[in-house]
Amino acid sequence: MIEIIPNWHPVFVHFTIGLLFTSILLFLVTQILPNKLILRDQLRIVAQWNLWIGYAMALITAVFGWFAYNSVTHDAPSHEAMTLHRNWALFTLGIFLPIVIWSAVSIRQRINPAWIFVLLLLIPASFLARTGWLGAEAVYRFGLGVMSLPKAEDKDHAHDDTDMMEEKSLGEHVQHNNGH
Repeated sequence: MIEIIPNWHPVFVHFTIGLLFTSILLFLVTQILPNKLILRDQLRIVAQWNLWIGYAMALITAVFGWFAYNSVTHDAPSHEAMTLHRNWALFTLGIFLPIVIWSAVSIRQRINPAWIFVLLLLIPASFLARTGWLGAEAVYRFGLGVMSLPKAEDKDHAHDDTDMMEEKSLGEHVQHNNGH
């Protein structure tokens, strides 16, 4: 395992979310474009590939999520958050399956997806968004899967230090180019 991360779930989950939401967006765009436009057919193909690859990534993400669920150090409140995220993820995976099958059947039978298909995509999309939100809660609210949390320097620590960072970066760049 790579030492900077305790498990592989976060590596795959972002592909899953990105591909599936891109698919949904492209399917919506294809319904809006004129029927005879060649771009519509091309975008539909891209939408379907995003859906299929996104679902394959979702399966991989679920496997690594299961490993994470059983290996990440946690307490009782974070266990509850992690379990809720897991349950939503499995439900979302299940609800995407008929859509993926419908998509595969329609392409095999050369049927263009209808508005009903595209509108039905919004249902698993809402579950995917909720699952992602719960995963983010588990990480950012409960600290699950992080190897260490930063220690606050003081309660007045401000983040308006962009000028200082730019000066430091510029100074390091100048020193490096001058051979120092």
